[in-house]
Amino acid sequence: MKKKKKKIVYTAFSADILHEGHINILKKASKLGEVIVGLLTDKAITSYRKLPHLNYHQREVVFKNIKFVKKVIPQHHLDFTKNLNLIKPNYVIHGDDWRNSDLRDIRKKVIKTLKKWSGKLVEIPYTKNISSTKIKKEILSTGTTPEIRKKKLKRLLSAKNIVRCLEAHNPLTGLIIENTSIKSNGKFEEFDCIWSSSLTDSTSRGKPDNQSVDLSTRINGLSEILEVTTKPVIFDADNGGRIEHLPYTIKSLERNGVSAVILEDKTGLKKNSLFKNQIGSKQDSIKNFCNKIRASCKARVSDDFLIIARIESFILGKSLEDALKRANEYSKSGADAILIHSKDKNAKKVFAFAKKFSKSKNFKPMVAVPSTYSKTKEIELIRNNFKIVIYANHMLRAAYPAMLSVAKNILKNKRSSNTEKNLSPIKEILNLII
Repeated sequence: MKKKKKKIVYTAFSADILHEGHINILKKASKLGEVIVGLLTDKAITSYRKLPHLNYHQREVVFKNIKFVKKVIPQHHLDFTKNLNLIKPNYVIHGDDWRNSDLRDIRKKVIKTLKKWSGKLVEIPYTKNISSTKIKKEILSTGTTPEIRKKKLKRLLSAKNIVRCLEAHNPLTGLIIENTSIKSNGKFEEFDCIWSSSLTDSTSRGKPDNQSVDLSTRINGLSEILEVTTKPVIFDADNGGRIEHLPYTIKSLERNGVSAVILEDKTGLKKNSLFKNQIGSKQDSIKNFCNKIRASCKARVSDDFLIIARIESFILGKSLEDALKRANEYSKSGADAILIHSKDKNAKKVFAFAKKFSKSKNFKPMVAVPSTYSKTKEIELIRNNFKIVIYANHMLRAAYPAMLSVAKNILKNKRSSNTEKNLSPIKEILNLII
């Protein structure tokens, strides 16, 4: 007698934290046939919520070892359509909570696709009082480990079209970056990463941005931000100092869970690149800066810690050819990404560089810091192959005029009540740090 072919059941998961609701779905799915799990990739997940705690491989191992699961395949998009057309399942099984969620349109497409081969959608009642998001929030409220944090930037570079970084100069600004997100045109938007800026670190301490604040002070300040956040950090190390000291800087940053360091190819006493007058500023020789990159790469423990080379050619009035030559040499020396800096009011030079460097055999992901060419939209950066955008000083610049206004208002009115309409309620501030 011919053996009856088993029916195929497809279900999609993103969960890096499994709970009884997920097991209930898998158990019921296995009674209908052989279960294929479409495991959402990091890229698919970050299109509608935060990067999962565990990476794809770690989550895959978990699902492959669940007895109800026959096979695990990647689902590269939130939309099920591609995988459904590939395997043509008899059933798709999902929790019924998606009917009234942001996934309602995905649900409609699943039903429409299944009709092509008379497939059926089976919806399981939502398990009450269980939520992956709530569980994950409780877990992350205790913090993260340096190793997990360090790896996140590399994962984000693979998962997202562009990684969005915002400057933090104290733990409060770190908390704002950690917790701020919006829904725009149905898409989840957030800051992916924290930028630790030498400019705002110095200014918030009332000192000039010329390395007046020593590295140990900056790292101690950064540790306070790390205590209350979980997002990856990119550290602005200026020119990195003497090459003999650079390995200790790299090891210290990596040990604390920083994901990347940016080194600029200037020498001598630092002068902020956004100053119009760059007299006295000198660019390092290509040979010497390449040695710094190699020393940094050698000092790191893991390739998950990224070395980013910052090119100051445009800042110092040098040519596109000089910038490209440096980019190629820095890349060959081991730089994981290239930051092409500019203080122009438009992105023409930056995009001209990007167009040519993108064709180089030594191409590496590019970083943009659009402080002066601020009208440039992220979509334009993406089209020009930039993978990281850093909003480098905006939190401090926002805070200063607001605080100055309040101070003047109190002096003028001899009381504080006139300022209240422009202040956050005390309750809101207290809730932020609970």
